[in-house]
Amino acid sequence: MAPTSRPPTVRQRRLGAELRRLRERTDMSATEAGTHFGASQSRVSSIEAGRYAVSADRVRALASLYNCGDQELIEALTQMTGRQTRGWWEQDREVLPTGLLDLAELEHHATFVRVATMVHIPGLLQTRDHARALFDSTVPPPPAHEVEHRLSYRIKRQGILHGEDPTPFTAIIHEAALHLEYGGPAVARAQLRHLIDMSERDNINVVVIPFGAGPLPGSGQPIDYFGGSVPQLDTVSLDTDLGAQLLDATAHLAKYRSVLERFESYALKQDASRDLIHHIARSI
Repeated sequence: MAPTSRPPTVRQRRLGAELRRLRERTDMSATEAGTHFGASQSRVSSIEAGRYAVSADRVRALASLYNCGDQELIEALTQMTGRQTRGWWEQDREVLPTGLLDLAELEHHATFVRVATMVHIPGLLQTRDHARALFDSTVPPPPAHEVEHRLSYRIKRQGILHGEDPTPFTAIIHEAALHLEYGGPAVARAQLRHLIDMSERDNINVVVIPFGAGPLPGSGQPIDYFGGSVPQLDTVSLDTDLGAQLLDATAHLAKYRSVLERFESYALKQDASRDLIHHIARSI
């Protein structure tokens, strides 16, 4: 067990948070856990904050101390241990916000991704020109070099949808997002055609909530749901003006699973959704 020399990754923070949850369910203090564990209270706290790398054997020992009998969860936690190789996104740590790095890491490790958007095309399905128009519409607009950096980063993130083992991806998009002509008619048409092309991939499901579908739950903010190796390790990301808000409490996961199911129940089936996108593209 050793201190991390760099800020903890989102997975290291999540591992620590799960170990803290297991401890708290036993009503055991960090000091008591440290006594049984042969470590100080501050060391236990550092582990739970993701600041210390912990081995798979240590995770199993802590799970036993905390009377955790969920073997699938324990083994999933052991896969998150140690000095893991940092992903490609780490090269951008000095120039991009931590929240964007967390997003790429969550996407990379997700067993599936589900998103719901009301007024935007999901980032993983955006063309470069559409994304550029979005960045240019930001208030205040970012410098040109930052736009180019974020564009390249967004395209790299889209790599999870391609390759030999692409991530299953479901996008639930409100019809309103399809009518907003970011970048002008030509860019908008190209974006919609790209959306149709991507929806024809075996791992991608794109469905559209049409106008008049009825009252929708939530505030309209984009929702990203990342599947973990076990359901307890799922993560929700809510997009806000101040960056992504990550949620992983059991109650939050249950809530947003229900919200996404509600959204999808209002949406057209995939073929009908594709037809609607075609129709809108022809009308631009």
